[in-house]
Amino acid sequence: MLEIDNVSASYGEAVAIRDITLRVADGEIVTLCGRNGAGKTTLLRTVMGLHQQHTGRIRYGDADITRTPSHIRARLGLGWVPDDRGAYATLSVEESLALSHVRGADSWPLDRVYETFPSLASRRRTQSNRLSGGEQQMLAIARVLHMGARLVLADEPTEGLSPRLVAEVGDVLREVRAHGVAVLLVEQNVHFAATVADRHHLLAEGRLVAEFAADELADREQELLAYLGL
Repeated sequence: MLEIDNVSASYGEAVAIRDITLRVADGEIVTLCGRNGAGKTTLLRTVMGLHQQHTGRIRYGDADITRTPSHIRARLGLGWVPDDRGAYATLSVEESLALSHVRGADSWPLDRVYETFPSLASRRRTQSNRLSGGEQQMLAIARVLHMGARLVLADEPTEGLSPRLVAEVGDVLREVRAHGVAVLLVEQNVHFAATVADRHHLLAEGRLVAEFAADELADREQELLAYLGL
C-alpha cells in the first residue's frame, strides 16, 4: 500500500530525517517509535504532503505521490490525524463529520462510524470543544474514516489520555485494521504499541535504526527502551 524509499527531509539547512525506507501493507498497523525530535512527525507530514522540503520517493498503491498535493493525497485515501486532534471547536460532532467533501469509495457511512465510536453517537450534537480529550481523539480518527481513508497517519493518538481511554483507542485501531485499513502510527507508549502493531520501526536522530515484528518486541524491549531513554 505505502512505499517510502530513501526519503530525507529538512527544515532549511537542518536535516530532520535521512534516507528512510519502509513499507506499510493493507490492513497493517506499523509504528514509528523514537525520542522527541527523532523525526517521526516530520516523516508523517512528508507522507501526507504537508512538508515539501524532501528528497526520495513515496508511492501509495500504484501511484507515485512524491509531489502530489496533500488534498489530492486525501482523495486517494490518506487520512491525517494530527497530534492536536484538529477539532473544530464550535462545530458539533455530526457537523465535523459532515464538513469534508472528500468521500472516497471506501468512505465509512455514519451508521458504521457511530457503531464503532458509540461515545460519539451519544454526543453527536455536542460541540467539539466540550468533548473530552479521548472523545476528540475518537472524532479525529472517525473523521478520516468517514472521508474514505485506507491509510491512517496517526500522530501520538494516546498522548495525554487516561489508561481507560488509551485502551479504547487500541480497540478502535484494531477495529480499523479488521476492516482492511492500514495505520502508520507515531507512538511513544511502547506498551500500548505492543498491543496493536504488527511491526515497529525505531528512529534515532532522523535515521531508521531498527525494525522488528510484534513477536520480537519482548526480546528487544530493552534495546527499544534504551533508545527512548526510558
